[in-house]
Amino acid sequence: MTMADEIRAEMVANVWKVVAAAGDEVAEGDTLVILESMKMEIPVLAESDGTVAQMAVNEGDVVQEGDLIAVIE
Repeated sequence: MTMADEIRAEMVANVWKVVAAAGDEVAEGDTLVILESMKMEIPVLAESDGTVAQMAVNEGDVVQEGDLIAVIE
């Protein structure tokens, strides 16, 4: 069994678009969520291949630095 990969926010931002959903198969580099901060769109990418076990954000949420965005197993 592999360790779950927790994807966390690197900055304070708005969740503009949620691209992936729990149960989705993702590959390293796939976009999970698009954040918006200071009029810039920042894609949040999967850091490993796997299955999205949890999406911890919804469109319109505000995330703080370090907040959990997704878990990939």
